[in-house]
Amino acid sequence: MSLRRLVLLRHGQTDFNVGGRMQGHLDSMLTETGVEQATAVAPEIARLMPDRVISSDLRRAVDTADQVAAACGLPVKYDARLRETHLGDWQGRTVAEIEDDWPGAIATWRSDPSWAPPGGESRIEVVRRSLPVVEELDDEYGSTDPDITVVLVAHGGLIAGLVCGLLALPASAWPAIGGVGNCRWAALARRSDHPRWRLAGYNVGLGT
Repeated sequence: MSLRRLVLLRHGQTDFNVGGRMQGHLDSMLTETGVEQATAVAPEIARLMPDRVISSDLRRAVDTADQVAAACGLPVKYDARLRETHLGDWQGRTVAEIEDDWPGAIATWRSDPSWAPPGGESRIEVVRRSLPVVEELDDEYGSTDPDITVVLVAHGGLIAGLVCGLLALPASAWPAIGGVGNCRWAALARRSDHPRWRLAGYNVGLGT
């Protein structure tokens, strides 16, 4: 397998993060702090010498990916399959507001990957749409290319779910995998003689 390492980087801080509001597919913007985070993490990712940068097409990921790609000297490919979980009627609301209107639903959502917010996606559905991004990279590179590292710039919920999917964890174990902070990343790697992904780092970032 020539695709040997995946780096899943979360976008920088947004105005919705600061306000404690659910983002989902809403196009929130990086704050000044978020831009600073993206600027700071870009050279750290460049030191990993990635061959490709692929990003969610939502603005917060795009703006983060642009900083990373510039530091790496690479173009960015945008892929809507890397978008955050669609949160349906919850998008734009705080957890407290959701709890008022759907008592107990937040706890259910956090504990059951098959459960979806009203009008939204479950985590299982998110993984089902994002896994083909990695599978297509495998098909593209085959087994004859040099060892390849790809950076995926995405979102906290998607990253946690995709890690679970790539590690082939049972759905019952998914709630044990927490989120990643803004401009922090998860790393997965595998040996050349075995296709199984292994977790090499999680919630990695500056100062860790």
